[in-house]
Amino acid sequence: MALNSLLRRSASTVAPLTARLLGGQRTFNHHCGGSLFTAVNHTRKIISNNSFLVPSVSRFSYSASPALKRPTSDESLLRVIESEIKCSEESFEEGEGVPDGFPFELNDNPGQQTISLSREYQGETIHVEVEPSSLVTGQEEDDDDDDDDTEKDNQSSLPMIVKVSKTGGPCLEFGITAYADEIVIDSLSVKDPEMADDQLPYEGPRFDELDENLQKAFHKYLEIRGIKPSATNFLHEYMVNKDHREYTNWLKNLKKFVEA
Repeated sequence: MALNSLLRRSASTVAPLTARLLGGQRTFNHHCGGSLFTAVNHTRKIISNNSFLVPSVSRFSYSASPALKRPTSDESLLRVIESEIKCSEESFEEGEGVPDGFPFELNDNPGQQTISLSREYQGETIHVEVEPSSLVTGQEEDDDDDDDDTEKDNQSSLPMIVKVSKTGGPCLEFGITAYADEIVIDSLSVKDPEMADDQLPYEGPRFDELDENLQKAFHKYLEIRGIKPSATNFLHEYMVNKDHREYTNWLKNLKKFVEA
C-alpha cells in the first residue's frame, strides 16, 4: 500500500512538470523558430509524398558563403603598387658585369642588404662586407663650403668592413668608407679569435690620430690587397643596381600579400 501511494504521488508530481516543459518548448518554438519549423514541415510533406526521398535526408548540403569582396581601398593600393612596379622595371638599367681583373669573388644573396667579397692573398684570407651605398644626387647648402667633412657628406659613399686574417692568428678589421676615387679608413682594430665575447680588448687610438706615415702605409696595405678606387667604384655602381632590384622585388612581395 505504501509503495502504491508513493508511486501515485510521483506520477502526480511528474505530470504537471512534463506539461510545463512541453508548454515552454511550444512557446519557444513559436517565437524563435517559426520559419525554421515552417521549412521543416514543408520538407516533411515533400518526403511523405515522395517516399524515394526518405533515405536521402542525411544528404542535405550547405553551400559555402560567397568569397568576401576585396575592399575598394585594397584595389586602389594594388593599382598604385602595380604602377610603381612598372615604373621601377622600366627605369632600371643593368650595369656592366664584373670588370676584368676584379680580384674578389662576389657573393650576392637576393633579399639581403649586403654583399660579401672574398679572396686569398699570399696566405691571407680577405673578407669584405659591403653595405648599401649612400647615394647623394645633389649638393646641400651649407654656410661653410670649405669644411672637408661637409664635402664628404655631400658625396655618394660606400661603407665596407674589411677583414684580413691568417690561419691560427689574429685578424685585422678595417672600417672604411669609399668615395669616388678616394678611400677613407675610419677605424682599425686587431681581433683575437680566442678572445671571449664578454672581454673588452684594447682597440687602439682613432685612425686619424695615428702618425701620418702610418696612415699612408695602411692605405697602401689595403690597396695591394684589392681595396682600391677601381674596385670600389664598380662596387658602388653594383650596390646602386642591387638596391633597385631589391626595391622592385619588395614591391612584388607587397603585391602578393595584398592580393592574397
